[in-house]
Amino acid sequence: MKAEMQDSANTKITVQDVWKARKAIAPIVQKTPLLYSPSLSSATQANIYLKCEHLHVSGAFKLRGAVNALAHLSSGQKAHGVTTFSTGNHGIAVATAAKKMGIQATICVSKHVPEAKSQLIQSLGAELKIAGESQDDAEAYCYKLEREQGLAVIPPFDHPDIIAGQGTMALEILEELPDVDCVLAGLSGGGLLSGISLVMKQTNPHIRAIGLSMEKGAAMYQSLCAGKPVITEEYPTLADSLLGGIGNNNQMTFPLIQKYLDDALLIPEVTIAKGMAHLYAHHHMVVEGAGAISTGALLDHQVSVTPSSNIVLVISGCNVDLQEHASAVRPYLNEK
Repeated sequence: MKAEMQDSANTKITVQDVWKARKAIAPIVQKTPLLYSPSLSSATQANIYLKCEHLHVSGAFKLRGAVNALAHLSSGQKAHGVTTFSTGNHGIAVATAAKKMGIQATICVSKHVPEAKSQLIQSLGAELKIAGESQDDAEAYCYKLEREQGLAVIPPFDHPDIIAGQGTMALEILEELPDVDCVLAGLSGGGLLSGISLVMKQTNPHIRAIGLSMEKGAAMYQSLCAGKPVITEEYPTLADSLLGGIGNNNQMTFPLIQKYLDDALLIPEVTIAKGMAHLYAHHHMVVEGAGAISTGALLDHQVSVTPSSNIVLVISGCNVDLQEHASAVRPYLNEK
């Protein structure tokens, strides 16, 4: 199975693949709203919209890619079961999709994945395996299960079915806001922004796509700087969903991000917390750090915004421990 996945990853992904993914995921994945933000628009003098991916039943955008990948498995693979490695949200998405499709799933995570996400994975009926100190360790254990048990591996980002699934978000954005100028989203393994930037650039090369990562442990950012995939150490962060390596043998997301992403920026923890607080205070949203990173970046002027431009922020997920959220946002709730 691993060889099959690597071979397919060498194929070229197109916007047509994204449209096919949209049809494949439609029975399970609902369209998410694109909401205008008066507070952020006033603060930036631009037109700011929130793509509310935290409203998926899995609590994050990852459901799009997971459903598309599972839909493309053979009947034999579905009957035998699947496995994946994750920093949390992809594992939750695979567990959610597998439950809806009647497939047994085994999710491999590192010791650093928050307890709230691990508990949710187990509550969905998936088997949870905790392996090592990083996503790279979880990945190694995942492929061990493939070799020993014959489970089909569902990669978290570096696979055409995953990228195409995440790209369906861009189709929805263009339908509601065809004159979009820029999309900001968290940057981790690159599956999300590979899909979004591919669709946006093929539609109009002037639409900008910007990726945001936490300051420490940003594997894709460091890989872009080095010009090749590199291994980075993981550190505690409010944006835990953005942790994890991109894989030394990355076949698709790294070259796609290199080709299509306009900019990649590192965002301080305090800025991420401010974003979480703003979304809570002004939009009544309890959002995890990765989902609020673009909001914080705008508020702290980490991203340059052209007045009157149409900017979309991807609110990627809400799978956050409530006590952690309260602790992060409390110091900033009185800020505008």
